[in-house]
This record gives sequence, structure tokens and C-alpha cells, in this order.
Amino acid sequence: MSNIGSRIKKDDKVKILAGKDKGKIGKVLKIVKKTGKVVVENINIVKAHTKPSMANQQGGIVDKEAPLSISNVMLMCDKCDTPTATRVRVKKIEDGKKVRICVKCNETIA
Repeated sequence: MSNIGSRIKKDDKVKILAGKDKGKIGKVLKIVKKTGKVVVENINIVKAHTKPSMANQQGGIVDKEAPLSISNVMLMCDKCDTPTATRVRVKKIEDGKKVRICVKCNETIA
């Protein structure tokens, strides 16, 4: 799990590779490095039963995104934007920073 931080980051566009939402594309909302999971917008929706609280006066059943394994998502390149997902290479630039590069089109991924 050492490469988790460099491969996929918050606000990246990812494709789901396995599970009930296989093939869908969404935006990464949160990364949980400790468990190796990601939360993707409108993917892996589950029903959560909540008690009434100050923030949620009503309580009840709400839909929310559940985390899924980082191995089940693959980064999508904005430049290529092909149906197949993208492999990533990490390259060091002149000023010493590391940037992610799409293997297919050699464009930097923001």
C-alpha cells in the first residue's frame, strides 16, 4: 500500500473495475489510506440508518456512498478520455516535484 498516495488522489476521475457498479465513472471524494479504500461520488450507494440528532432532526434512512477498495478503481486520463482506463507513471520534473503522467498520451494528470 505504499503507492496509494501517488496513484489516485482526491478529485480524480476514476473507473470502477469490480463490484455492483462495474464500468461506471465517478469522482473521488475521499481517500482512506489506512484501510486502502476510496469513496467515489454516486458509486457504491448504501442505506444508512441514522438516529435523530442536532444536525439531522428527523433521523431515518439515508443514502450515502460507502468506501470501496482502491484496487477496484482505475484512474481515467482527461486528455485520452477513452473507454479503457489509464496506467500511470510518476516522473520527477526539473524543480524536484513529482507529477503523474498518463502512459498512453504522455500528458500530466492534474
